Amino acid sequence: MLKLLLVREIKTAKQTHGRLFKVDENGKREFLCYTLEDAERPVKIKGETAIPTGTYTVIVTMSPRFKKELPLIMNVPNFSGVRFHGGNTEQDTEGCPLLGMVRHMDAISNCAPAVALVTKMIKEAKQAELKIV
Repeated sequence: MLKLLLVREIKTAKQTHGRLFKVDENGKREFLCYTLEDAERPVKIKGETAIPTGTYTVIVTMSPRFKKELPLIMNVPNFSGVRFHGGNTEQDTEGCPLLGMVRHMDAISNCAPAVALVTKMIKEAKQAELKIV
């Protein structure tokens, strides 16, 4: 099974920057891309809160909103329809982790290659285990 690790690194009142890794059977990490999420909050605010830390199953399905196949993060408490997708700032998400190849101070960019890479990896593996710390 494919194992992914999202490490949240920079946390502000508005956003959370992180890095997404592929983890092999020996625990070795391979950097895949940068992530950007809403801020972590003790109480969920609709459209403004990162999903809780934890371990989730991720599958690739057709997104009705984006009209293409994207990774869907399953069984997130108090959230539904959480997907990895592209976007540049926390304003481009309602709780989903955004993916990008370049990190800026308050944003990420070059999203399409990051989304394509992660989607392809999960699709080929059929599903992934995602741990968010």
